[in-house]
Amino acid sequence: MDVSRAFLDNFSVIATLYIANYLLAFVCAAREIMNSRTSQGSIAWLISLAVLPFPTTFIYLVFGWKLFDDYAEAQTHSGRAWRMAHSEDIRIVDHATGNDWPVLTRVAELPFLYGNAATLLIDGEETFASIIDGISRAQDYVLAQFYIIRDDALGQRFADALIERAQAGVQVCLLYDDAGSHALPRSYKNRLRDNGVLIYSFNHRHRLLRLYGLTRINYRNHRKNVVIDGREAWVGGLNVGDEYMGLSEKFGRWRDTHVKVEGPAALACSLMFREDWHWATGEDLPAAYPTDIPTPGDNPVLVMPTGPADKLEDCAIAFTEVISRARKRLWIVSPYFVPGIEVQTALFAASLRGVDVRILLPEKADHTIVWLASYAHADQMVSHGIKVYRYEGGFLHQKVILCDDEIAGIGTVNFDYRSFNINFEVTLWFTGAEIISHVEKMLEIDFEASRLTTTKNLARRSFPFRLACQGARLLSPVL
Repeated sequence: MDVSRAFLDNFSVIATLYIANYLLAFVCAAREIMNSRTSQGSIAWLISLAVLPFPTTFIYLVFGWKLFDDYAEAQTHSGRAWRMAHSEDIRIVDHATGNDWPVLTRVAELPFLYGNAATLLIDGEETFASIIDGISRAQDYVLAQFYIIRDDALGQRFADALIERAQAGVQVCLLYDDAGSHALPRSYKNRLRDNGVLIYSFNHRHRLLRLYGLTRINYRNHRKNVVIDGREAWVGGLNVGDEYMGLSEKFGRWRDTHVKVEGPAALACSLMFREDWHWATGEDLPAAYPTDIPTPGDNPVLVMPTGPADKLEDCAIAFTEVISRARKRLWIVSPYFVPGIEVQTALFAASLRGVDVRILLPEKADHTIVWLASYAHADQMVSHGIKVYRYEGGFLHQKVILCDDEIAGIGTVNFDYRSFNINFEVTLWFTGAEIISHVEKMLEIDFEASRLTTTKNLARRSFPFRLACQGARLLSPVL
């Protein structure tokens, strides 16, 4: 009798869980149908949810269910709806450049701003020397966010600089990503808080996204952005950690690129930070604008934040637009190359137009599956006549695109599905002749330190390696 009762009790529990899982699968399926962007992806989800609801429902909650619908509230609080009008009022809009690149301005919901000075920063020493010097000069506020912050020599140096300004009465705000900085110890964060620095994780007030484990690994804030007093800003590929200074035994030299802007573009970077801060904390940072916005240079700059809260795949739209405009050359540099079909098609079309299309990727791997998938996609490019280079001078991590002599993009966007569709990212677009020339010279040096992949190289690939690459390619939407 006891055995029968135990069986019935266990059966009741199992049946309840089974039914609950099917109900959850139904909810996930309904949401996927209502929010579908591609029929192929949605059909794959729907079949999986119907045939194998466990564990597909939990996988869908991690990779399929976007939880950033209320990020629009943060955009409203930051004043996104009236940014363009306010920019007109303070007369910093570059109409001519905006008219040349209307798609980019529509995506960014910001105009090209004139009057900026721009400085290209190559590798960690140059970048962090500039950032820390800028922090030391802050008078009103420091706004900083990084995907990865480590408690190592550079991390302590960075913390010291922030603490010094906080103790001098400057408002210091720091954001870090929950996934990228998951190993950041509590002692590091407490030291900053105890010394007046306001520090929060990006998902601080969103408990579901803060759960330790899978529910926080997919949607990430990948931005690296430092703003001083709304007058200077730094954006690029470098995080806060010793490996980014080239001190890793595994990777050696860390080849990366940041850019410093002075002028109205720095103010646009602060507006982007305010959106992220409101999402993270629920609090509004003061949005007062400097009464006198400096215009120390002649570079038009567009600050383009993108992310999973966008109504469309804005990042993919912007990069596809730039690729489609190329007529002479298109140089792309990225540590990861896992493009969607729309980007692949645009690259093939550029090659058929006779454009000098070059893609520069790392020889070394830091994430094996992504590296294998990148090989599969890159080899396809080579088969279609596109030049693919492998950087041999260290680990390549910069995110740069150069189109003709018309426009250059520098920021945090990797050339993969994750950056284009899932992560919060930022790109700074430049049309000034001087900065474009500097980017061209920088990339020419990088190409010289690289080897060109040939069709003979493809023929020598072993079958197991090609099989592993193609298998990894199937995971492209979640890499």
